[in-house]
Amino acid sequence: MSLVVRARRVVLPDGERAATVHTEAGRITAVTCFDDAPSAAVTLPDDEVLLPGLVDSHVHVNEPGRTEWEGFASATRAAIAGGVTTIVDMPLNSVPATTTVEALHVKREVAKGQVRADVAFWGGAVPGNLDQLRPLHDAGVVGFKCFLLDSGVPEFPPLDDAGLRAALTELARVDGLLIAHAEDADVIAAAPPPTGRSYADFLASRPGAAEESAIRTLVAATRDTGARTHVVHLADADALPILRAARAEGVRITVETCPHYLAFAAEDVPDGATAFKCCPPIREATHREALWAALSDGDVDLVVSDHSPCTPDLKRLEAGDFGEAWGGIASLQIALPVVWSGARARGIGLDRVVRWMAEAPAHLAGLPTKGAIAVSRDADLVAFAPEEPWTVGVLAHRSPVTPYAGRELVGVVRRTWLRESRPTAPRSGGCCGAAACQSEVRPVDRRRPMSDFARLPDLASRALGGGVVAANDESFAERENLVRPEPRSPGRSSGTRARSTTAGRPADAGRRATTGPSCGSALRASSRGSSSTPRSSVATTRRTPRSTGRRSRALLGRRDAQGRLAAAAASVGPGR
Repeated sequence: MSLVVRARRVVLPDGERAATVHTEAGRITAVTCFDDAPSAAVTLPDDEVLLPGLVDSHVHVNEPGRTEWEGFASATRAAIAGGVTTIVDMPLNSVPATTTVEALHVKREVAKGQVRADVAFWGGAVPGNLDQLRPLHDAGVVGFKCFLLDSGVPEFPPLDDAGLRAALTELARVDGLLIAHAEDADVIAAAPPPTGRSYADFLASRPGAAEESAIRTLVAATRDTGARTHVVHLADADALPILRAARAEGVRITVETCPHYLAFAAEDVPDGATAFKCCPPIREATHREALWAALSDGDVDLVVSDHSPCTPDLKRLEAGDFGEAWGGIASLQIALPVVWSGARARGIGLDRVVRWMAEAPAHLAGLPTKGAIAVSRDADLVAFAPEEPWTVGVLAHRSPVTPYAGRELVGVVRRTWLRESRPTAPRSGGCCGAAACQSEVRPVDRRRPMSDFARLPDLASRALGGGVVAANDESFAERENLVRPEPRSPGRSSGTRARSTTAGRPADAGRRATTGPSCGSALRASSRGSSSTPRSSVATTRRTPRSTGRRSRALLGRRDAQGRLAAAAASVGPGR
């Protein structure tokens, strides 16, 4: 199948311009002039911009075990409606947590046949699973999540300093990535406990000093072990000098922030409005503006949703008690318009937003075929109307609770293509009335029967246009679905803004870029080693030594009976 899309505005790695994007078998094969298009090309209206599919590397799907909070079907439906074509699922709050290879197999099995976007998985680093880190790494997780304080769920306990250093030492051997929820438990224990309806009291219970102390601990352990780390959901701008100094030393540490820290301010959160509760908390406007400045300066690397919904009863909406409510914000579907609305108001271009929300998260997760409109990348495309206003209403997330309800935003996702599958189409009254949440169901390509469950939890397919990124057995994966991390030099620092590269892409072998004479930068894949040669990328991936830390990950999925697990009975703490 081939697809050609052209637009007067296309966001490319080197800027925005008019262009035509050519695809074949799910991959981008050429980027040419606007006029270099066949008659069957899809031409976007002048009020739409063509973007690469976004990558959200911080999503809590919660299935299995807490599927009433969120599940693969609803989460990926919301993702596609919001222009997010790849999500990376966090290892909690599902039961079991993704802290063993067996738990990873369970999660992949449950995801079968449900996904409308591509899905990758983080593993978890918890006390007692040090011997599972290398097997999980080899099984295809993109990295490991840890907490430096109570996570709020009993199946995912935090690491102390010794455990943190042990995990980093183990991961450094394979250049694995550890991402951390960085708040200091001792600092929080010394603060007044959160009770009642006052948002100011809740904010005081999670002071910025807790983030700063934990980040210092993480920086020191990263420096001493030579590992790679990443700070998730930074809310406290006063921690930025710590990170800036560490990166200047060559410490390999990166950092993200989230839409809610860029959109809201503590001064504006009403008392009792527990839909706004998250941890770390939304801080004052000075922090919000400093985070925007840090993004512009490259001191914050990416923006991802930290989509963490729960059932409405856990939000304690009637009581409005911040001490009792679950902490987490649902925003996967609307992350792009939220961030774009804020960027637009500050004079920041759409190309910067794409860098923060597509290119940089793909780089963090080691998915080099994602995050950009460029030759050999996956044909994940989004038609975005950046000047269209709308009001947040009903969304495709399973949970209806979000602090964005009723908020006026600018920017509408009108169509989404996942590896050139038929796009979603706007529908009247669907989801939020602005973005669609339908996806074309296509037949499953079941070329080989199921075999050993523990070794092969899924088959390569194109059901619903998406799949699960987790297996490293290329013989069962279709060529166009193979992805792998970019190769890393031993001395390479991750403490700089992510940039796209051409090294290490599985389909790059044998490709050449040519410049068209009539437009500044027309890129085409040469016939030698193009997407029509199915064996080239597999052979290249198989020759990669395991010791380099490069491992293939097959995009897998199938449409068949869903083997769901019963929800596990587990106590849930309110502090998350």
